Amino acid sequence: MSGARRSPTRRWLAGGTVLALGLTSLLAANAQAEPEPTDVRPTEVVFVDDFDGAAGSPVDSSKWQMDPGDNASNAELQYYTEGTDNAQLDGEGNLVITATEEGAANHQCYYGTCEYTSARMNTSSTFAAEYGRVEARIKLPQGQGIWPAFWMLGSDFPGVPWPDSGEIDIMEMVGHEPGTVHGTVHGPGYSGGEGIGASYSLPNGEIFADDFHTFAIDWAPDSLVWSVDGQVYQELTPADLGGDAWVFNKPFFMILNVAVGGNWPGPPDDSTSFPQQMVVDYVSVTTG
Repeated sequence: MSGARRSPTRRWLAGGTVLALGLTSLLAANAQAEPEPTDVRPTEVVFVDDFDGAAGSPVDSSKWQMDPGDNASNAELQYYTEGTDNAQLDGEGNLVITATEEGAANHQCYYGTCEYTSARMNTSSTFAAEYGRVEARIKLPQGQGIWPAFWMLGSDFPGVPWPDSGEIDIMEMVGHEPGTVHGTVHGPGYSGGEGIGASYSLPNGEIFADDFHTFAIDWAPDSLVWSVDGQVYQELTPADLGGDAWVFNKPFFMILNVAVGGNWPGPPDDSTSFPQQMVVDYVSVTTG
């Protein structure tokens, strides 16, 4: 999806105005006419971050908390930093998360001196969603070993350990497949490489680093639907889990990060250029 940046708040308000005008015209034209079926989408904004602010500013701490450290469990190679070295506003209404080699030698990772730095942030202490539409408009990085993600964990984590707490991956991409994203759930009996999900690829050889795209889930009790730019590519219900527990009827918090390396994408190689950036236009949660 291309074009000018659109605030999700303004988009929903504009949609409501158009709908109201359309209904008025319809009633005036024919009071006896049956209304046409409509695609009813959530309309109450319960969380939104447009990432407005001065260039170089940190993320809004009333919405996000930085999550520093390394990640041995996935064999990732980056150190997630605090502050604005790897996550800052660009002054044009975007959050920029940067994966780079710069500053890595200042940190110790599980494997020794770190090789890369990046950023990870979440809403675990500020906001949890339960049902509705969860979406973000993002321009993704690319390259072997680059692993951007927009995802969610059950708010009872870490008291309830992963994967029993549940994980909803709204969007993940492994950078050597720059035109494909993945949507996945993880839970008891279906985690890690056994997670249940599907992928979506752009047409005509396009890649997600070329423009912004909107990644979303529409979430209801016993139902999750994934889409890219409004194109639905997967729906899951408890019937799809083969008898394993559905752990998604409860609050979840949101996470944004860019990993480097890991069991899934593998490490960067000579073809990988740095820095790599994930640029986030907005994140919103709407319910109806």
